[in-house]
Amino acid sequence: MSQRIYSGPRADRHRGPSRWLVWLPWAFAALTILGQIVWVLAGDAKTVFTVLTVVTFFLASASHAVVNRGWGWAAGYLAISLAFGWGIERLGLATSFPFGTYSYSDVLGPAISGVPLVIPLAWSMMAYPCLLAAQRLTTTGVGTALVGGWVLAAWDLFLDPQMVGEGYWTWSDTGWALPGMADIPLQNNLGWLLSSIVLMALLNLLPRKAANDGVPILMIAWVYFSSVLANLVFFGRPGVALWGGVCMGLVVIPYLWRSWSEPQ
Repeated sequence: MSQRIYSGPRADRHRGPSRWLVWLPWAFAALTILGQIVWVLAGDAKTVFTVLTVVTFFLASASHAVVNRGWGWAAGYLAISLAFGWGIERLGLATSFPFGTYSYSDVLGPAISGVPLVIPLAWSMMAYPCLLAAQRLTTTGVGTALVGGWVLAAWDLFLDPQMVGEGYWTWSDTGWALPGMADIPLQNNLGWLLSSIVLMALLNLLPRKAANDGVPILMIAWVYFSSVLANLVFFGRPGVALWGGVCMGLVVIPYLWRSWSEPQ
């Protein structure tokens, strides 16, 4: 007796994530964007919205990884990015390498060995779209590490001036700095580049998986364009807008073009 296996559209109706789970990353992405818009007008509540938007951004990246790349891949990504984020910050606080001599204020919430818990979440949340952008633009491990490391470090050109301006962390000695970014030591920028390259190299050890990456594409685009606009219009930091806009744009613009012109 022979058996026929039906492979039509209804055959897969019980496979894959449920509909609500598919939309969960989009919900977290929307909350992040809304929270960051409100942050500009939040006044004394800015710290609350800073922490909340890091958490929702992290959940957007983590849930997207689970839905589109599976629990095993997501567990690897989270383990690497969270451990690295905490470890490199702890090293920096203890030795001044690679970022320079700095310290955190106590307003960012609970900390482990001086590193606020929200900081590894920030590393992890942004590492995910940066990794996918690099993997879309290059096929080699070295290329992914360099391109992904560059765009992640370029994001920090926006991040540090904003967070220092809010008093979340400070450096004891600025030393050399990029023109227009006098409050941020050049050592920090170089330290971020080195650290980001290492992180991207580690994350690229995970298997590459093609997926619907609408959420990470949205988030990296939002971070880029909103950061340029905010620094020009709201923060009065044209130098930051220029450095971040050029450096991050070298990766984000080609990535958005590739994603639009050659959808997966």
